[in-house]
Amino acid sequence: MKRHLLKLAAIGAIALASPSFAALKVGTRAPDFSAPAYLAGKAFTFKLADALKKGPVVVYFFPAAHTAGCNLEAHLFSQAIDQFKAQDATVIGVTAGNVDQLADFSKETEHCGGKFPVAADPGAKIAGQYDAVLTLKPEWSNRTSYVIAPSGSIVHVYSDLNPNKHVKETLDAVKALKK
Repeated sequence: MKRHLLKLAAIGAIALASPSFAALKVGTRAPDFSAPAYLAGKAFTFKLADALKKGPVVVYFFPAAHTAGCNLEAHLFSQAIDQFKAQDATVIGVTAGNVDQLADFSKETEHCGGKFPVAADPGAKIAGQYDAVLTLKPEWSNRTSYVIAPSGSIVHVYSDLNPNKHVKETLDAVKALKK
């Protein structure tokens, strides 16, 4: 009985720590947003509507700058950025965590390397519109990636706290738009 209760407690803890599943479905219109952002340490305002005029947009939410999984994910996106650009796609990372560190995060070679912008989402307001809020820590965004077509329609959603597949998932979806 005690072992059964411990198992149930562990399952409950995992459920609380897991991200909520992205509620925005393929075909849904992506919520428009603008946010303070950094590219190579320089501040600017990112506007989704402006980015969509240039082609598809990958909006990837991540929990917090300068954390292990987020560092890896940013580095993987920076390594693949030329492949996204070849498809006329814009990549923007959005986080509600450690927003005071985004200027450095955006320029550090082991993270974004100045190759794509990251936007601040204090209070996870944008993440809330995209249903990309970390369940255990709702003031932070979870790791959810969206591919948005130039029409503003969501064409791909991938939500997984493991950062390893987000680049492949989103790049494949961007490439599929060209076909």
